[in-house]
Amino acid sequence: MIPRHATAVMLTALVTGSVLAPPALAAPQDPQPPSSTAASATEQHSLRSAVTDENFYFVMADRFQNGTALNDDGGLGSDPLVSGFDPTRKGFFNGGDLKGLKDQLDYIEGLGTTSIWLTPSFKNRAVQPEDGSAGYHGYWITDFTQIDPHLGSNDDLKALIDAAHARGMKVYFDIITNHTADVIGYDAGERAPYISKDEEPYRDAEGNEFDDRDFAGTGAFPALDAATSFPYVPMVPEADQALKVPEWLNDPTLYHNRGDTTFAGEDAYYGDFFGLDDLSTEHPRVVSGMADIYKTWIADFGVDGFRIDTMKHVNDEFWQDFGPEVLSFAQEQGKDEFFMFGEVFDTSKAFTSQFTTRNRMQSVLDFPFQSAARGYASQGAPATDLESFFAGDDWYTDADSNAYSLPTFLGNHDMGRIGSFIAADNPGAPEDEILARDTLAHELMYFARGNPVIYYGDEQGFTGPGGDQDARQTMFASQVGEYLDDDLLGTESTHAVDNFDTTHPLYTGIKSLAEVTAEHPALRNGAHQHRYAADGPGIYAFSRIDAGDQREYVVALNNSTEPQTASIPTYAGKRSYGLVYGDAADRVKSAADGTLPVTVPALSAVVYEASGRTPHSKEAPAVTLQEPLPAPEDNGRMKVAADVDGSSFYEVSFEARTTDGVWTNIGTDDNAPYGVYHDVSGFAAGEALEYRAVVLDNADHTRTSGQRSASVPAPKLSMNLPVEGSRVQDDVDVTATVSPERSDYAVTLQRSVAGGEWTAIGADDSSPTYTAVDDLTALNLGEGTEIRYRAVLDGSVSDLRTVTVGSTVDQPDTVAVAGSLDSELGCGADWDPTCDQAQMRFDEATQLWILEVADLPAGTYDYKAALNRSWTENYGAGGGRDGSNISYNHVGGPVRFVYDHRTHLIGTE
Repeated sequence: MIPRHATAVMLTALVTGSVLAPPALAAPQDPQPPSSTAASATEQHSLRSAVTDENFYFVMADRFQNGTALNDDGGLGSDPLVSGFDPTRKGFFNGGDLKGLKDQLDYIEGLGTTSIWLTPSFKNRAVQPEDGSAGYHGYWITDFTQIDPHLGSNDDLKALIDAAHARGMKVYFDIITNHTADVIGYDAGERAPYISKDEEPYRDAEGNEFDDRDFAGTGAFPALDAATSFPYVPMVPEADQALKVPEWLNDPTLYHNRGDTTFAGEDAYYGDFFGLDDLSTEHPRVVSGMADIYKTWIADFGVDGFRIDTMKHVNDEFWQDFGPEVLSFAQEQGKDEFFMFGEVFDTSKAFTSQFTTRNRMQSVLDFPFQSAARGYASQGAPATDLESFFAGDDWYTDADSNAYSLPTFLGNHDMGRIGSFIAADNPGAPEDEILARDTLAHELMYFARGNPVIYYGDEQGFTGPGGDQDARQTMFASQVGEYLDDDLLGTESTHAVDNFDTTHPLYTGIKSLAEVTAEHPALRNGAHQHRYAADGPGIYAFSRIDAGDQREYVVALNNSTEPQTASIPTYAGKRSYGLVYGDAADRVKSAADGTLPVTVPALSAVVYEASGRTPHSKEAPAVTLQEPLPAPEDNGRMKVAADVDGSSFYEVSFEARTTDGVWTNIGTDDNAPYGVYHDVSGFAAGEALEYRAVVLDNADHTRTSGQRSASVPAPKLSMNLPVEGSRVQDDVDVTATVSPERSDYAVTLQRSVAGGEWTAIGADDSSPTYTAVDDLTALNLGEGTEIRYRAVLDGSVSDLRTVTVGSTVDQPDTVAVAGSLDSELGCGADWDPTCDQAQMRFDEATQLWILEVADLPAGTYDYKAALNRSWTENYGAGGGRDGSNISYNHVGGPVRFVYDHRTHLIGTE
């Protein structure tokens, strides 16, 4: 086994939580003298958690290798609509299993893999007729205690884990905590539209209204009655009433029961995902039940960690309980390197980092990295984009986590493959360029901070026209027509044969990357420090330096189609650097000022290693704390930054305290510019905080900054509805949200008519969306009258929304996005105006029909608007009735379709 390196530093975190008003700031005190100990902050090394050096291999068991045909139909017979097995269809079980995965461990290990990550492998509902496909992917779970019989048995899983452990590899499970298979229907129909909490609040068994968020995280919850507590009455078929395991999952009062989500606003937390039964994660029985399920897999099978599905669709309190409890249990079982990371499908670090800071989880999948890596390697983005991207890593830095533990990836089973992205971004490019860009993306992923994830098949050049089913090809010979049409990169092979070629250029290239980073651990665990970025396409360079060894490695990548040369700053002048990776001069020497001349071939990377340690500092540099300010991107975080004199390897630790409290570490940064984003969402608005910083140089000298004070800002209110500039009449929905959210807030919604006084139209204490309905009929307002709306909370005032009184048009009963994308939405076929998943929702405030798709695979689609679930009335390009199809080229990810019945125009936003 390759030697591994992991350094764990245990830190105590400051109590978190709160909302932020313009801070009151004190002038900083003078910096302390070098090595002062009188009132100095405590120096720390930048945290390296138990997992900062993993090479993940992400595999879908059904699509990898068929170890035995005996379990292909899961024991359910030959009818595909019962068993879910049909190797000719991409949406059905194709035959792979855990035995086949175990049989191919040589292949997986040979890639340099240290951890295997499996898609969910629990027993699924084999077929959900409404979706016209099977549960081969593992996300329709009915039994959380058993391996799905299509994939084998619990014994097969134990054999796989034991075999992987014998090779020094870990096994991670993909798990689900917030939904099950679609078993519950409603009195209003199988997949009913979402009903908000403001429209129909929850009621306890006695009929009293309550807000479930008031109880989340408290360990208590009101007694409920399935017949009266929910906006819909949950209905479970007789044959399915004991279907789910463990048994507590069969209690319908433990689900939200509000209808299907549109993936936006309140219903992103409460709605069913295409009918999947959405658990009430605010309920303590659900929290404890889910923790117990996954503790069993740790204790009985030795699972090494979890990837957690749909994390952003679950309330904060669930993660704040679930994460620490499961981690503590794993460590009690001797799993010192147990590791969990969540799927937060978003490219904003301010948002994704909340789950590792505020919500106390260990890590999240690095979706922002995927976007940045594609931009650089595939789309020719300026190198400065990467500089800005990595500078944002401070969002993740707190006392017990940082960006070094983030799993990084280039594509996946939902959004699609890196090979398909590169082909789509570079139409007409020769294959050698496509292959070079693919390799460049992997070089960036392996040499930059984080834990690289290889999506199975990428090492064989798999592509495909999009995400989801189109990116889930089999490694063994396929019978699926859509897969047989795919072009594979770097090979003449097709999907008609097995693809386990250990001589494939991408396989050997990834293997080489794993080997060089294993031989030089600083390339995985060392500080990632920015060095150089070209203004346009060209060289992006950074250093990796281990805090102990302090030998500098210089990594330089070039996304230009021509060779590029740059003088890259380093910490040592007149120092020899030897080539450890890439096609470049074997040895180069830094100038007296430390700059290193490096030439990087087109679309490639080079790595140089310094011949000795970075020169020691003679004394600690001066460190000055900047003015702490609320972060504009997240009102629950305070940006705390420091300026450090000098130019060497430094680590800066930040501390905070309340005025009567003790100094507590809030994070250590080893990459200039130095800073952290302190989570203050748990403090009261106006509460005074104090901050300071200490710098640790590479010779163990320290110096402490002066102190600065700030006050926790007031909560920030934002209006959601009505839409600015819209026309309104009769009842107007007025909604607002608060950042950061707290369940004890009571928000007042106000109206001003024609510039007049503000009048309250209602108050709401039901989070996360605060709503009032404004009845305009009694006001007898004339056409064109201007109305303004706002929200108020304890002196904080939201932005304004200005609307105009005006008539609206009669709307159809339904509008569907009917087109070639319908199968990707979960419909049984394309161009289906009757499909539930293709139906848009009507927004009263904007008078627009909207369909929000959380993750549409990349590809080119044609579509139209079809009214009233038929083709009798339809609108295409330019709003023309029976008009031509609208063509849409999508890069992959979320998309919002909008139809305006006043103009008959349909399009995307």
